[in-house]
Amino acid sequence: MSLFLTFIFLIAAGFVAGLLASVAGLASLASYPALLLVGLPPVLANVTNTTALIFSGIGSTMSSLRELHGHWKKVALFTFLASCGSVAGSWLLLIAPASSFEKIVPFFIFAAGLLLLLSSRKKGISKNSLPTQANIWISLVSLIGIFFVGGYTGYFGAAGGVIFLAILSLITNDQFATVNAMKNVIAFAGNLIATLIFVFKTHVAWLMVVPLGFGLLIGGYLGPIIVRHANIHLLRALIAIAAFGLASYLFITAYF
Repeated sequence: MSLFLTFIFLIAAGFVAGLLASVAGLASLASYPALLLVGLPPVLANVTNTTALIFSGIGSTMSSLRELHGHWKKVALFTFLASCGSVAGSWLLLIAPASSFEKIVPFFIFAAGLLLLLSSRKKGISKNSLPTQANIWISLVSLIGIFFVGGYTGYFGAAGGVIFLAILSLITNDQFATVNAMKNVIAFAGNLIATLIFVFKTHVAWLMVVPLGFGLLIGGYLGPIIVRHANIHLLRALIAIAAFGLASYLFITAYF
């Protein structure tokens, strides 16, 4: 494949990945395989993919400012906790390779799909209707959950966006478009932290980042607009089905 065709291919793959990232948190279904197809080895493809995903985060955050308005304090707290978890997960990866975790991951992703479906049925509990002590425990468990999901994304990462989407849908009473916007900011922060580490610790295929990142930027910007106008129940169902499909694939590769 010529350099020109490689660039066009990566722009197209980045666009699809940007849509998947900003709508469902499943960017790597398109961007990572695309980098493998153009000849990058797996480790370099993973590092380059994470670096390029920053552009999806930029696009989706810019496009989600309407949904994020009035929620920045909550977003900042969630992002901080998830980022701390991500750093801890990355550190754990140095001690226990992710391969030791592969047999558990399919169940996590399957559970995320179920949680996403269940969250669409929840009525939403008003905190004012709960005792103060119950409020404290719910808030504490929610914050710990965000930290551990951040740790998961730093350690393994597969479908981390879907898991964030599921847990945020459960622990907040916000509209799906707002929850999705929060997820995009959290993912952006996680990819940015990882990239800063990669810049100093390993090699990044910057020539591939440029076209892939361009496509991710455009797709990431358009994703929240789609979520804003889509049938939310159908969208949740499609994301859950995609999560079930990925969980099945990872289950087969891990056990057979």
